[in-house]
Amino acid sequence: MVDQEEQSLKEARKLEKRAAKEAERLAKEYERKKAYLARERLIEEAQRECQTKRSEKRAAGEIEEIAKDQARRETYLTSEKAIAEAQEAKKLKAKKQPTKLNE
Repeated sequence: MVDQEEQSLKEARKLEKRAAKEAERLAKEYERKKAYLARERLIEEAQRECQTKRSEKRAAGEIEEIAKDQARRETYLTSEKAIAEAQEAKKLKAKKQPTKLNE
């Protein structure tokens, strides 16, 4: 009987140790998951920040490109207007000067 009681106690201790180790393993696994999720969250935040910066940079570039295009168009139109005015001035000057054929 004493052997059976000792055997029972040994088995009980083994079960307690096993349960304690399992609890410890689960706690470590929980901490690893927690750390993993924290790292993933940091990575996602960094990616969001990069995406935001890229978007802002792209938007600024688009605004700058629109402004350049508008300035280019205005320069072109101003140039065309100056050419047209110069041509008109030449026509008027030609009309005002008497032709040498009539003399």
